[in-house]
Amino acid sequence: MAMRAATEIRKAFIDFFAERGHRVVKSYALIPPNDPTLFFVNAGMVQFKDVFVGERQVDYATATSSQKCLRVSGKHNDLENVGRTARHHTFFEMLGNFSFGDYFKKDAVAYAWEFLTEVAGLPVDKLHVSVHPDDDEAFSLWRDMIGVPVERIHRDPSNFWSMGDTGPCGPCSEIHIDLGPEMSGGKVDVAYGEPEGDERYLELWNLVFMQFDRSADGVLTPLPKPSIDTGAGLERLTAVLQGKLNNYDTDLFMPIIEQVAARAGVTYRTNSEIDVALRVIADHSRAAANLIADGIYPDNEGRGYVLRRVMRRAIRFGRMIGLTEPFLVDTTKTVIDLLGDVFPELVASADTIHRIVLQEEKRFGRTITAGLKRLGEEVERLAGGDVKVLDGRVAFELYDTHGFPPDLTGLILAERGFSYDHEGFDVAMEEQRERARAASKFGTGDLSVYQELVDGGVSPTTFLGYRGDTSEATVLALLVDGASVPMAAAGQRVEIVLDETPFYAESGGQVGDTGVIVGFGAEPARLTVSDTQKPYGDVYVHVALVDEGVVKVGDRVAASVDAEARDATRKNHSATHLMHDALRKVLGEHVRQRGSMVGPTRLRFDFSHTGAMTDEEIRQVEHLVNAHVFANEPVTTDVMSMDAAMDKGAIAFFEEKYGDEVRVLSVGSESVELCGGTHVRATGDIGLLKIVSETAISSGVRRVEAVTGMNALEWVQQRDAVLRAAADALNVGVESVVERVGKLLEDRKDLDQRLQDAKLQARRAEAAASLQAAKRFGDVKAAVVRIDDVPGKDIRALAESLRDQLGSGVVLVAGRDGAKVSLVAAVTSRTSPRPAVPTGPASATSRRASTRSSSRRSRAERTARRAPVGARRGRGGRPPGHDAAAEEVLTPRGRAGAPADP
Repeated sequence: MAMRAATEIRKAFIDFFAERGHRVVKSYALIPPNDPTLFFVNAGMVQFKDVFVGERQVDYATATSSQKCLRVSGKHNDLENVGRTARHHTFFEMLGNFSFGDYFKKDAVAYAWEFLTEVAGLPVDKLHVSVHPDDDEAFSLWRDMIGVPVERIHRDPSNFWSMGDTGPCGPCSEIHIDLGPEMSGGKVDVAYGEPEGDERYLELWNLVFMQFDRSADGVLTPLPKPSIDTGAGLERLTAVLQGKLNNYDTDLFMPIIEQVAARAGVTYRTNSEIDVALRVIADHSRAAANLIADGIYPDNEGRGYVLRRVMRRAIRFGRMIGLTEPFLVDTTKTVIDLLGDVFPELVASADTIHRIVLQEEKRFGRTITAGLKRLGEEVERLAGGDVKVLDGRVAFELYDTHGFPPDLTGLILAERGFSYDHEGFDVAMEEQRERARAASKFGTGDLSVYQELVDGGVSPTTFLGYRGDTSEATVLALLVDGASVPMAAAGQRVEIVLDETPFYAESGGQVGDTGVIVGFGAEPARLTVSDTQKPYGDVYVHVALVDEGVVKVGDRVAASVDAEARDATRKNHSATHLMHDALRKVLGEHVRQRGSMVGPTRLRFDFSHTGAMTDEEIRQVEHLVNAHVFANEPVTTDVMSMDAAMDKGAIAFFEEKYGDEVRVLSVGSESVELCGGTHVRATGDIGLLKIVSETAISSGVRRVEAVTGMNALEWVQQRDAVLRAAADALNVGVESVVERVGKLLEDRKDLDQRLQDAKLQARRAEAAASLQAAKRFGDVKAAVVRIDDVPGKDIRALAESLRDQLGSGVVLVAGRDGAKVSLVAAVTSRTSPRPAVPTGPASATSRRASTRSSSRRSRAERTARRAPVGARRGRGGRPPGHDAAAEEVLTPRGRAGAPADP
């Protein structure tokens, strides 16, 4: 056939179906459209999913597309196989044709066969098809309408497709091509379906016949309008049409492979490991360029983390072939050249792709050398020992310090026959996340990107929040993971800078505002703002998630603060000022603020003080604050010089930076402080303040937490409800709960002791009965008794009691109480002389009995000698050897010797 280039194959496919009335639909972005079940678009039908299920109506009944897809994990792809097999990829194109209740099996089968055999020119005798065992209709179409010989039509139970556990589903039919003996180890007679034929019989096209609706109980109901969803991988089809057995050898990848090989000074197809590196770089370059073009940027979470993993994996393979300087920035440019005509967003985002790729390469380049050295040391250590698994915390250190994604660490280790402890890595990761949650997001970050914004002409943000909660604004800048970008798409986390804003940026202990930013136009972008920060100068950064649409630099937007949260924060902030003043009055003038956190749900105030506050001091502070609240005094602000503020008696907050002019806040008649936060109009707006905790956070620093307004009311109501429920359960008045609980605790203690005494008496009776089985050795009796669930301290008394009942002899008591085992041997004060050893036929037996008896006595004596002095004292203070009891307490890991079953 004439067409050989991938661009020609793609165009031929699209044109073929367009000529048959199909709407040509451009590829959707790699971010799934309103589908939380998917990380990335991974099939051609994803953008039509809502059409298939009837949630969205379109003005066409048939469609065709070349959809860009990404698969990095799961059953469809294993990242570690990319570059090592002929057909594993992260990024790929899925050619497809779709019918939404229009044509069905007959036309789908005819179209596919016509394109492959007449347009693409594939040899008919090399094509095989598979159908579901129950799909006789499809079998007949292939046999009778198309003319495929029965021996090349295969019934396969796996030929069934569904969107999920319920919903549209149906059988499918696959078209395969026999690539010949070269792909089956040189064996000529390998049949379709045999394991050796997996690579030989290559799937080219999958035709899905959506004809059923599956219910939760598994019942299949025919759909009123059956539909068609087909998919053919461009990379596979191109390889077949170009006569290649490996997708990477096609013109979709070779320009990138040749570019990298030339730069590294290596030759493709001369060394297997070099080949893997070149293929990985080519594949990952395609993925990186397309992900960035769709608004996904390197990050430590979500889709951005997938991109970072892919890019850093490529960089590491570059190092393997000697590429120590940035190179992905060039290979991604080649991707733009190769795919820019079909995916114009690549061309439009060329500058962004260049900037972000170069930045990521430089970032990783600064740490990869040290990381490889660190990992190399660990590999040498593993090689010299018996352990073959790297400590998970070391793997996390490589990730956290050197930027090594765990799968990259696993890859490097696997090359040497090792692995890493995944569970240990996960534990260290979760610990890091907990630390991150407790720290400020911007507190220790790299501020150079914000400085670059200011140096580049981004003006300071004008704060409008003192006057209202909403305003219109212009988007001055967008940042993703520290990189300035021209736009952000749905599903992306972004930092957005506006020329003016009603959002308060975190400072002075007050948390940043939350709310929404909405664009204008027919399909406006909508962003949910989760935080507002001021990382550099007066540039306000709104941390947001793009819920829908695309936001771009230069857009006009409407910014709206969450009014309810803002109002609650105002209450807490003004109450903090009143509490600071009250603490100084109650505890002394030495009290100074040492930190604070003011949010919508509660306030936290850290202050200097030498000891814990008493309950009475806490009550006094609450009384003073609420006295101002109930007086409903005005809250006023004045802007003046720092000197004038100090003359007015204003208190400066801890570690705040102030300019030449400051904002002085007066809350009520006595609290005067410097503050730039948002506050209530009058103290009465606070409603109520209740201190909920007072603790120490360091030497000389105390922390008070409190709630205000409705939160305070709810706190009081919850505890009142608990107290009343306790009173009802105790059948007393609320005022008598404490007294009643105290009496119950005393009664419980007395009952526990009486119960223990009763149990001990029962055990003694049980043990005494076991003395009937005591063995006699001459005039000496010996008994072994086991008794469980008796505290070790009571075993001795029990042993002495049993000894007294025994008469003359020795008793060994063994007991287990939980995990503790106790052994006590007790010997009477008088024993008969050992009888003479008899002679005659029974002498051997007698000697054995005598030996056992003396052995037991010697063990008891040795135990008595080992026992502490207090334990060796006999009854009435007689010396050991006359009336002795020895006690030995063992744990499961202690000395052996406790009888398991006396």
